[in-house]
Amino acid sequence: MQAIVSDKLVGFLEQANILLAQAKKNKTPFSVSQVRENLNKLAVFITKGPDLALVKNDSFTLPDRKISIRIYSPAPQEKLPVVLHFHGGGHLCGSIDLYDDISRKVAQSGHCIVIAVDYRLAPEHPYPDGLNDCEYALMHYQQLLTNIAHNEQVMVLGDSAGGAICTTLAMKSLTNKQLKIDKQILIYPSVDYTMESESIKSNGTGFLLESSKIAWYFEQYFSNLKDRQSASPLFGNISKDLPPTLIFTAGCDPLRDEGLAYAGALTAAGVPVQHHHFKTLIHAYMLLESLIAAECEQTYQLIGEFIKE
Repeated sequence: MQAIVSDKLVGFLEQANILLAQAKKNKTPFSVSQVRENLNKLAVFITKGPDLALVKNDSFTLPDRKISIRIYSPAPQEKLPVVLHFHGGGHLCGSIDLYDDISRKVAQSGHCIVIAVDYRLAPEHPYPDGLNDCEYALMHYQQLLTNIAHNEQVMVLGDSAGGAICTTLAMKSLTNKQLKIDKQILIYPSVDYTMESESIKSNGTGFLLESSKIAWYFEQYFSNLKDRQSASPLFGNISKDLPPTLIFTAGCDPLRDEGLAYAGALTAAGVPVQHHHFKTLIHAYMLLESLIAAECEQTYQLIGEFIKE
């Protein structure tokens, strides 16, 4: 499957690839601080989100940690569905601040409450610390909504690493009835930590997210786990009891094939799946909205329709 990138992204990728080539020539190693800073620089491409009736910072305070939360509601007096939003960033970077405008747009498009979770990140907090934070938020989110109207419907949404968190929690919900998930929304999800899919190789250079960086991300995240297949949702329990799923994949993404495989496995198991493939887009396209406004607008529209169904 040959990947041909959108003309809208060519100039951006040319500049990114010049910087990458220079770093490789200088043999500059990846550093946590630089990778985090580089992801945050993409904020200039995210267009401003809507003003909402309620945007509130909150947190869960546990004996050993605090989990910061941001709650969004377009209509805090209406009983709306709840979407827990887990940001992307390779389990190492990203934040609710970087994703603030995205959370706002999901709340508006889906006319729903969005709860964004600032989960712990590697390498300071390797697997499964961040996942545990998201699981705790899913189990206890109603504690934060005592003065905000909501109904009983709860969904999870995440891109990239956030998609991995969603799919992992969905599988856990099969055996843990305290984890209720009515729908999951996955945007170019990371579901195979073995890095064995063909697109990891074919799309592994030249499209912003490179296979060498993916490998480095996983080295930081899985410092306490040798068997990465056991943590990969693609190789987990895929049954008809998993929640209805909306999934987006991108043709020039190194994670393309694992996303396609996961959508196919869900469909084969009998799970209702809506799958949308943008064949000329790259990984992290939701962070490049000003360059590909129409495609991002379509993504938000489809997310909103799925939430409201």
